[in-house]
Amino acid sequence: LVAERNSLHAMDGDTVQVTLLARRKHHVREAAVTEIIKRSEKTFVGTLQVQKGYAYLLTEDRTLANDIFIPKDNLKKGKTGDKAVVRIIEWPERAKNPIGKVIDILGKTGENNAEMHAILAEYGLPYTYPANVEKAAAKLTPGITEEEIARRLDMRDVLTFTIDPYDAKDFDDALSIQPLKEGLWEIGVHIADVSHYVTEGSIIDKEAFKRATSVYLVDRTVPMLPERLCNFICSLRPDEEKLTYSVIFHINEKAEVKYWQLAHTVIRSDRRFTYEEVQKVLEDHHEASEEDYKAPGDSAPMPAPDSINAKPAEDYAEPLIILNRIAKQLRQKRFNAGAVDFDRCEVRFKIEPDGHPTGVYFKVAKDANKLIEEFMLLANRTVAESIGKVPKNQKPKVLPYRIHENPDPQKLLNLADFVKKFGHRLKATGNRNDISRNLNRLLSDIKGKREQNVIEMITLRAMMKAKYSTYNVGHYGLAFDYYTHFTSPIRRYPDLLVHRLLTRYAEGGRNVFQLKYEELCEHCSDMEQTAAQAERASIKYKQVEFMNDHLGETFQGTISGVTEFGLYVEIDENKCEGMIPLRDLEGDYYDFDEKNYCLKGRRHHHCYNLGDSVKIQVARADLYRKQLDFKLINPN
Repeated sequence: LVAERNSLHAMDGDTVQVTLLARRKHHVREAAVTEIIKRSEKTFVGTLQVQKGYAYLLTEDRTLANDIFIPKDNLKKGKTGDKAVVRIIEWPERAKNPIGKVIDILGKTGENNAEMHAILAEYGLPYTYPANVEKAAAKLTPGITEEEIARRLDMRDVLTFTIDPYDAKDFDDALSIQPLKEGLWEIGVHIADVSHYVTEGSIIDKEAFKRATSVYLVDRTVPMLPERLCNFICSLRPDEEKLTYSVIFHINEKAEVKYWQLAHTVIRSDRRFTYEEVQKVLEDHHEASEEDYKAPGDSAPMPAPDSINAKPAEDYAEPLIILNRIAKQLRQKRFNAGAVDFDRCEVRFKIEPDGHPTGVYFKVAKDANKLIEEFMLLANRTVAESIGKVPKNQKPKVLPYRIHENPDPQKLLNLADFVKKFGHRLKATGNRNDISRNLNRLLSDIKGKREQNVIEMITLRAMMKAKYSTYNVGHYGLAFDYYTHFTSPIRRYPDLLVHRLLTRYAEGGRNVFQLKYEELCEHCSDMEQTAAQAERASIKYKQVEFMNDHLGETFQGTISGVTEFGLYVEIDENKCEGMIPLRDLEGDYYDFDEKNYCLKGRRHHHCYNLGDSVKIQVARADLYRKQLDFKLINPN
């Protein structure tokens, strides 16, 4: 532990030299920084407060205790109220505040663009594309030569289509289907061949690796690849010839794969579907799952913008129904093998052109979504097995796997104790399949009940985080022994790595250096987590902005978190979460009982438990801190 007095103003991410201090009894070991070897490249985001001749950056970054002093010459014409990105250039030994330099002015605090860019900058994520990378992308030619077609399996005449969200532009996967003899179907999973255009070590490749993933904020996508590549050249748009990397299956209606091959292909998508269009076809033919009819409808219009003049979706009913039936069989096989059914709904916002949220709705995965998901899972698993599944006396070639370790046994036992409070049972011991089956039974039992969200949240916390690694341990949640990411190279860098390695090995290339690829996997896992944090921050900002229009109003909610500082409550109707500070709980003094997830009154012994239903009033919406404060109504 380094106390602030012994830090020499070292900051998060700095490389430092320390000396260990004498150990004090019953205290953690302390150290003192003796030299700052290298300052981190970290930037800080905040609001400028400009005075005569200087300014301060007011930042909410918890790793920095003091505001940043900015001399006038380093201000870049920034004005009071501007959202800015600042880098610390010096921190004099006796000074309270570090000295900084404005790197970028994002706009006025409160403006949607400025706030979204601020969230990206806060997490060290880019919000613009470097001009030299855009220039390199502009030089790429989308045309496909006859020589290139001759090198590939030509599937342009096979019925092929994409199924994506209404507002999608980067279509990186398509399905093809045609009948074979003896009750078999040829189903092709076609993935944009990004590796054909993005060569290893190129300027575009280096930028894509740095980003490692597309970032999905609440109102925008920040792509991994330049827009010309992800939305045009590589995107599998209808009625355009495209280069793809494909896994082609011969499969029956029991979802038994009789043959498969991996091939570089050329396709031509016949139609672009939205999920809503496909769902309507399935429901009209009574092929959708029972729960799909009860689930709330999506607000996206139909058909997709570029399919208005295409043949009606109904004309494709037969192939869609066949695909759906096979997908259901694949899904059932996964659950029989021990897959865990996490089917959480996503919070979405109705947003005005100026970025202001006017409503909240929920995105529910229905059969149309699951159809695509199952064939992507099948392709990912199949290519992973093709590399990883070798005889015991043979060493498999290196591949980035998508791994998900078994859950922590103690966390499962804690979960079993927790669900008892709601009258549910979970047997948290046994083999992997037993535990998965028990978890699925629990997740099924709580559907539609008040405690559903909180139990799903605690169950997710009991799980390990999925990540990328060249050391395969299987995927617990999917119940696969071998699994990788192959199906989204437009938006995930590991998929691009997998494409390149599969091509290398198919052409007889030698194995690659595992430690090098393990480092690449670690970077991609880290960037995935960072992107997820930025996405959550953007959702939180919109929740606070939305609830700012509802100050003073009362709502029914569920206690979603209990801490020593107070209670977190999630509003039932819109999933917006706010805090009731401990100091605002009236009638008693409350202590935090960590073991039982509750706050307990000292005198009257009243408990506020995780999952309790409460009525709240919206007291404060702080956009600067992205924080909602609630007040408890009629607590007893």
